[in-house]
Formats: sequence, structure tokens, C-alpha cells
Amino acid sequence: MNPIAWQNEWAPAAARFADHAAVVDMEGATTYRDIFAAAAGIANALGDLPAGSVVATLMPNSRHAVAAGYGVALAGLTEAAINPALSSDEIIHCINLAGAARVLTVPEVAAKVRGAVPVVDPRGLASMPLSALAPVPVAADAPGRIIFTSGTTGMPKGIVHTHGGRWLANILQRASLQVAPVPGRNVLLMTPYSHGASLVTQAFLDGGATVTLLPGIDLPRITEALEQRTLDQIFASPTVLTRFVDEFAGRRFDHIRAIYTGTAPLSSELYHEVKAIFGPVVRLTYGKTEVVNPITVLTPEETDAFYTSPAAAPSNCVGWPASGVEVAFGEADEGDAAASAGPDAPRPILLRAQHMLAAEIGPGGTKYLAPGEFHRTGDLGFMDEAGRLHLSGREADVIKTGGYRVTPDEIEALLRPAMPGGELVIISLPSRDWGEVITAVAAGAPAGWQDALSPALEAMTKHKRPRLFAELDAIPRNGLGKIVRRRTRDAVLEHYTFVDGRYPALTLASEPADVDSA
Repeated sequence: MNPIAWQNEWAPAAARFADHAAVVDMEGATTYRDIFAAAAGIANALGDLPAGSVVATLMPNSRHAVAAGYGVALAGLTEAAINPALSSDEIIHCINLAGAARVLTVPEVAAKVRGAVPVVDPRGLASMPLSALAPVPVAADAPGRIIFTSGTTGMPKGIVHTHGGRWLANILQRASLQVAPVPGRNVLLMTPYSHGASLVTQAFLDGGATVTLLPGIDLPRITEALEQRTLDQIFASPTVLTRFVDEFAGRRFDHIRAIYTGTAPLSSELYHEVKAIFGPVVRLTYGKTEVVNPITVLTPEETDAFYTSPAAAPSNCVGWPASGVEVAFGEADEGDAAASAGPDAPRPILLRAQHMLAAEIGPGGTKYLAPGEFHRTGDLGFMDEAGRLHLSGREADVIKTGGYRVTPDEIEALLRPAMPGGELVIISLPSRDWGEVITAVAAGAPAGWQDALSPALEAMTKHKRPRLFAELDAIPRNGLGKIVRRRTRDAVLEHYTFVDGRYPALTLASEPADVDSA
């Protein structure tokens, strides 16, 4: 691939759509001209850094986050995109892991950096016309962007994508969108800009569309935008869709042309509730920090066909592999149910793609992928007879109990339809007798929720049934809104006393434990 100069890539859009609305944020709307002028000013200010330098962007969702990301690329440097919702220790860990020489951030977040490296507020840098900025060509295989894993199983790791990989990922993202990103289109983004929202933004701005970028689920603003029909597409995780269902139940917004979702299983119940509000417009995808969207795609028509079929209840189908993506499966571990089960038993998912990571930065240093190497995702899944990928859970979450191996996602899929309300998460507690004890944890559930699960529990294979039940005020999540099972486990052990044994028990920490000596 030829060297890439991002100034040449973005100059046509900056000129062609100069007066069009590019980003709508909490400050209002800003134009293409202003976004790219701010980005050019940032690139100019970073001109003192040597080639190959890493600049961290630690920006809340806003026009300034967009300009900062574009600015680092225009300077030909490597961006380390960090989620400002992370803790101070996690942020400093990411800065050090990436070897960042400078951090672009705002004062309300800068305190988290604690002086680890120099901090610059990009809002104070002078703008300049993009056309006045000299192009800075960089090798396509040079590190272009470092994205950090969500940290659900430990401290975040840095995932390195090259400038060429970033360019190609943007082309594939734009090509796979359900609705072409052209002037007049407006997509709502609420997830952190440091992750998927940035790639989606670039795809939409390349085509002259508008991005509404909010720092979270601002229901009054979202309601106003829906009522005024200024949005026609939405990116929303199942967690966000649950909030929408709670807020908009009984209403109908039939002008939304696509709702893009992924990151977590979408239950059949939630799908049909969303469909009742917005229509059959949900598109499912599978994406990862290591191999950004699209990995697999299920169009709205395909999604609706799946969720109206009997197969939907216990499964998490994410569709067919997208262009440039190969899906393979690793060997099941000894004793895993997949070792002796049929073709739909979960196995480790392996991926190889044209736009995948180039390297991973962890505590042991940087590990580069060998030519032709597959990436082991850490996810479990299978291909159905139609060639669609189904996700079954995470390898790290597999529960080993009484000589069996089960995934919490499978148990949740079987129990959630019977859940009368609130959230339900399956975790395990370490046990001398059982290895691990399957535990169901609820938050926001009505009284009697355990009794409501009884018929579903009776219908389950015995070794998959939860032995213990607990309640929390809220399920712990990370900065991306993903459930963190290890923190859920810690919260349960903080509020309950766990009594191990043949008949394990949980009692609230303030209550005396009833130890069964049998």
C-alpha cells in the first residue's frame, strides 16, 4: 500500500461539505469547515514532535474529540485513544503502555493524568484552514492508532492498528452501513469516542453526513431529536436499547432507518420491544478492538427473520462474515462440552482480516502478529448450517463446576425470558468442593424474582442450574457499559458471606451464616 497522507484523504470532504453540519454535540452544531480547521490547528501544534511519536487523546464525546483524533492523524503521528471514563490508575497505565509523549485532554479530565506526561487542551489551539496544512505522508504499515481493550478481565491492553489498516477499516465500515452516509443523514452516537464511535464518525463524515455525538444517554435531548425527526440512524448497545424501551414504550418512531447494535447479546424479548417502537430496523454486528467492525453482519431483514424464528430464544446470532474477514475455530479444551458435542457446540473463535490489529501491547511488551496469523478472540461460538456466526460467551468466563464446563451467557439466555424485570447476570464463586459455584445475580428485580425463575430452572440441565442467588443495587460495568463479571463477583462477596461445601450458601454479611454440615 502506498504511503498515506490524511490531509489528502480529508481535504475533499472539508471543501465539498464545508458549510454542512458535521457534528452536533452539547454545544450545538458545527460545520465541516470548522471541524477540519480545528484539526489542522492541532496537527500544526504537534509539529514539534518527532515522527513516530504517540499522542494520547483523552477526550469526552464532543466536536473537540473529533478534531483531536483527526489532528493527530494529520500530523502523521500515532494516536492512543483513551476512554476518559477510566479510573486515574487505568488512564496512567494506558499512557505508559503506549509510551505517549503528550496528552490532548480537557481540564475536567486532566487531573486523572496526575502529571504523568505533558497535557494540552486542544480547544485553546489556534485553528487554520486544512488547505494551509502541508500533507505529512506516513508509511501504511506504521502504527496509526492504539485502542485499548475494555478491561473486563484485567487491566487494558493496547491494540495497535496501522495507518493503512485504519484507512481500510474505514472503507469497509462505510461500505457495510445499512444506509449510505450522505448529506441529510444523521446518526446518534453515545458510546465513548475512543472506541467504535470514532470509526463510525469518520465513515459518516467522509460522505457528508452528520454525527450527533452525546457524552451518554441524554434522554431529554434524544427524545427531542426523535420527535423533531432530526435523526435517522442510531448506534446503541443492548443496554442503551433497554433504556429506550423503558422510556419510549407505547410510542412509535417509524422514521429511524437503522439501529446498529452489538457488544452484548440481544435477547429476543428486547428485540421485539425495540421493534414495537422503531420497526424492524435493527442491524446486528460483531466487532472487537482487535478487529474493528464489520466482522460479521446481520441486516435488519435478516435480524428480523432470525428473531421471529424458534432458534432465537437460546442463541446470539451475529450474522455472516463481512468482506475481508475469515472466521475459524480453535480446539476445545480437554473436558469441554465442545470436545464431544455436535457442530453447534461452542469453540474458541479465531479471526483473520485485512483490517485487523498489527500488534498487542501488554505487560510483557509488544507482540506483533506473524504474517497470516489468526487472532484468538477470547470469544466462544459456532457456525450454524446457514454459515452464520453465533456467540456463546468468553473463554475467560467459562465456569468449571463439578467436572462440567458451562458458559454464563448460555445460562443467562435460558433464564432471562423468565426474569420478571431488572437485570440478571451469571457469575461463579470459587469452591473447594465444586471448583466453581454457579451464582445468579439480580439488580433492580421485583420481589419474588427467584420464584419466577423456578420453571426455567427445572427445565435446565442440572449441572447448569445456579446453586446460589444474590441481589445487588447495580451490576458493575466498565467505561463502555459492558458488564464486568469479576467486579460483580467482588461486589457479591462484599455484601454476602459465602459458605463453601457440598451445599454452598450465601447470606447477607450482616446476617449469621447457616452452615450445613452435610
